[in-house]
Formats: sequence, structure tokens, C-alpha cells
Amino acid sequence: MVSATNNQNIADLFEGVKYITPLIMNYQELASRTLVKSIDFTLTDDELLLLWNAIGVAGEAGEVAELAKKQIWHRHGIDKDAWKKELGDILWYIAACCTVLGLTMDEVMEHNINKLKARYPDGFDFDRTKFREGIAE
Repeated sequence: MVSATNNQNIADLFEGVKYITPLIMNYQELASRTLVKSIDFTLTDDELLLLWNAIGVAGEAGEVAELAKKQIWHRHGIDKDAWKKELGDILWYIAACCTVLGLTMDEVMEHNINKLKARYPDGFDFDRTKFREGIAE
């Protein structure tokens, strides 16, 4: 349960909010029921490398999103060199994942093109964005 001191701190955060429910006051405790406290298995070197590089892809994708936000939304102007750097970093991590999995970039790209051809046989179409049959999955 949240302590009285924590209750006051949380209440201060919600100053002006008409109702503070018990859920808001106890969210962290309630959510922690689903927290994995420890793992009961060992990760292989390949699994660790895949995790490391997948997190790298996500981190670099976040940097690309930040570029889009600042350069487009905040109207700072497009800096192609910055995009080239961040997109290159994403490619590096993708290549690393392919290496760990014993895949080639060519295999991954070919699979993706085949998936896109199946999903959008006549080019992009908003009506087909929900299509997930066959090899388009």
C-alpha cells in the first residue's frame, strides 16, 4: 500500500483534479503484480546478442523519430546527413541481428518485398492495410 507521505506527494501531483481514485494512488503497487522479478533460465550468447542488437534498433529508431519531430514538426529543416547517420546506425544493428541469426540482408529484404507484393499487389492501398493472409503475414 502507498504510505501517507507518498499519498500526500501523489495528491500534490494531482492538485486541482476533482477525484483521485484508489487506483491512481496505488497504481505502482497494483501494476507490480505482473513484474518479472527474476528469470529462471539462462540466455545463450546468441540470445544476448539478439537482445542487445534489438534494443539498439529500438534506440536508433527513437533517434530517427526525434529527428522527424524536431526537423519536421518543430520546423528546424531537414538535415540529410543526420538522417544518413541514424539510418546507417539502424542498418548496422539490423545487419548484426542477421549475422547472429545466420540470415543475409538479401534474404530479409527479399522476404519483405514478397510480403509487400502479396499485401499490396497493385501498389499501396489504404483498403489493403488490414490484409494479413498467406505470405503477407
